[in-house]
Amino acid sequence: MGIEAATAHSLSADRERPGFAPALLAWYDRERRDFPWRAKPGVAADPYRVWLSEIMLQQTTTKAAIPYFNAFTARWPQVEALAAAPREEIMAAWAGLGYYARARNMHACAKAVMERHGGAFPRDEAALRALPGVGAYTAAAVAAIAFDAPATVVDGNVERVVARLFAVETPLPEAKSEIRRLAADLTPALRPGDYAQAMMDLGATVCTPRSPSCLVCPVEAFCAAHKLRIQNDLPRRSAKSARPLRRGAAFVAVTEDGYVLLRRRAETGLLAGMMEAPSTPWTEAGPADGHIEAHAPVDGVWLKMPGGVSHTFTHFQLELDVYRAHAPRDTQLRLAASPEQCRWVRRAEVAGEALPTVMRKVLSLALEQPLAPRRPAKRTILTE
Repeated sequence: MGIEAATAHSLSADRERPGFAPALLAWYDRERRDFPWRAKPGVAADPYRVWLSEIMLQQTTTKAAIPYFNAFTARWPQVEALAAAPREEIMAAWAGLGYYARARNMHACAKAVMERHGGAFPRDEAALRALPGVGAYTAAAVAAIAFDAPATVVDGNVERVVARLFAVETPLPEAKSEIRRLAADLTPALRPGDYAQAMMDLGATVCTPRSPSCLVCPVEAFCAAHKLRIQNDLPRRSAKSARPLRRGAAFVAVTEDGYVLLRRRAETGLLAGMMEAPSTPWTEAGPADGHIEAHAPVDGVWLKMPGGVSHTFTHFQLELDVYRAHAPRDTQLRLAASPEQCRWVRRAEVAGEALPTVMRKVLSLALEQPLAPRRPAKRTILTE
């Protein structure tokens, strides 16, 4: 074993020394961040607000989550109110926050809390994990922060802190199990909820992904990566494969009296239950050349908008051509548009619909330019 490896091993073996958690908690008491979901010092946390914030913060920054959290808690201040709300209203309120399965699972979880637990979130990690949409991380976070249980909470910030504390060279995601084991060894029995939030704050404000502020770090003395001067290189990550590209076409039909045709997506799969402008399937090949008009929802003169729309999903990149046409509301919808899922929506009310971000981009592109009224014509695809 080399000198550097021996040093890291020595620090790792010494991870249970009593000074780490007290040093971190003392810093947290001075520097803790203020969030609308975070209880004030000495005040018991509200499990509903803790759970709601953790669902929103998955794949979302705190800055983006705050206005949504405030809006949700103003409209649905308790879990029973959220459980009783129509799912369509919840999806509309969630629109723009992304990863829409979270909203569907959130509603299902609220209902389960009411039905299985009488409206009170369970304190046990295992019982929390049995709820819809609650995984290992969320269960641990709710148990620790809401109930002060000694649960090990590991998010992206904590992964980075622990990887540097113990100079974990194994790249992520392969290192996840090792990091979780090390994090569990650090979790104290005293104030585990504050400790979990302190670790998150440390990663977000001091032990940042780039240029960590080691000079002001309250636990710098415990950090193997800092001692070895490799903190900027950790955590290491395996190379990511390129996202595949999918293509499609979206059709925005508008009326002279200010209505837009929208369609509800299927209840399963990507963006389930959300509203959209009728579109072709999203495939790697895209719609066949010369056959795009077969997917148009109504007969009309369809104009291709310049530029199109590009959107990044977790597992693929999407490029959509956008077409628009003028059509009367009493026009017959084509079977390709799934008429039973379509409805005309006032243009002024479109913003309140449960539209995913990609469809807001589509509608913005199609509606930002004036559209002169046109008589229904034989279905035609034109370019501008």
